[in-house]
Amino acid sequence: MFKLIPIMFVSVLSACALAPGMDMNNDNGLSEIEFPTMKDGHLVKEKARIVPITADLIMEREAARHQAVNNLPPVDPMKVTYQIGPQDRLQITVWEHPELNDPGSEKIMPELAGKVVDENGDLYYPYVGSMHVAGKTVTEVREDLTRELSKYFKKVKLDVRVLSFQAHRVAVVGEVTTPGVQTMNETPLTVAEAITRAGGATKDSDLNNVALARDGKLYKLDVQSLYEKGQSTHNLLLKEGDVLNIGDQKDNKVFVMGEVNRQQAIQINKGRMSLSQALAEASGVDFNTSRPGDIYVLRAGDMKPEIFQLNGESPDAMILADQFPLQAHDTLFVGTAGVTQWSRVLNQILPGSFTAIMSQAAMMGM
Repeated sequence: MFKLIPIMFVSVLSACALAPGMDMNNDNGLSEIEFPTMKDGHLVKEKARIVPITADLIMEREAARHQAVNNLPPVDPMKVTYQIGPQDRLQITVWEHPELNDPGSEKIMPELAGKVVDENGDLYYPYVGSMHVAGKTVTEVREDLTRELSKYFKKVKLDVRVLSFQAHRVAVVGEVTTPGVQTMNETPLTVAEAITRAGGATKDSDLNNVALARDGKLYKLDVQSLYEKGQSTHNLLLKEGDVLNIGDQKDNKVFVMGEVNRQQAIQINKGRMSLSQALAEASGVDFNTSRPGDIYVLRAGDMKPEIFQLNGESPDAMILADQFPLQAHDTLFVGTAGVTQWSRVLNQILPGSFTAIMSQAAMMGM
């Protein structure tokens, strides 16, 4: 029987590639398998590059994040003041000329008072006739009416105000209490104000992941930084046709696998989790079975897979880990030490009897 042991060891050596526990081969700096990857607008099969997590990488990613902020849509100062549009209801009061105003002797319901701007953006007014007002401010309409009425009356004094705002609307959807369409008024509508009008964010909301759809483009906003740090960069002014989608954090998880003390899916809290936090949540690396130099972050992305590697053999590497932010659906994988793989293969081939066989062999002087 003992003569068979060398043969069995040879078999085991040839079976190392089948060792229990996953491992990654990154000798050439690329992933072992190919992934569907979006490149120049087309899907191709490509291996992902394994990028070391270094100070340079973290600085590069942080610079890219700031650049993304600079790519947010600018505020047009001409659009801050409310512009009248179709279906708006205007109240026009001409002093000392009651015949031009709504009849005071009749009780007019508020929703029927004033004059409505038609679908073409025109407004009809006595003596003036049809007048285009869409796209103009209240001040501009007042000046135009004053000029036209001055052709028939002396010292015209009038006032214009919007009774009912109907022309400009935005949609607020996702994780808010009352999602739906909101009308805009003379007070500029910001992202934070729109969320408040919608009853506020729900307990499942992810304010770190708010999407603004505008003019065929999608912008990612971090509203959480406004509430926590007072940063107003992402508190944009909304405009007509905008769709604001408040993200859901229930699916924002990081998956921890490999040689850690507790493999699990970890919920990202408020859109933020670092690599070191994820390792801590998993009760740390199992130093008896792991290879700390092979800590990987696998990121599928939107058909743009990325793989990052942290060499955690030095304790100060955890500073880099704390500065490396994870994203939803990242997979954190800790590699297995070679001796651990060897031991697991032996235990699979010779379950329960391997230790006894080796002890007997030693006693017989093998």
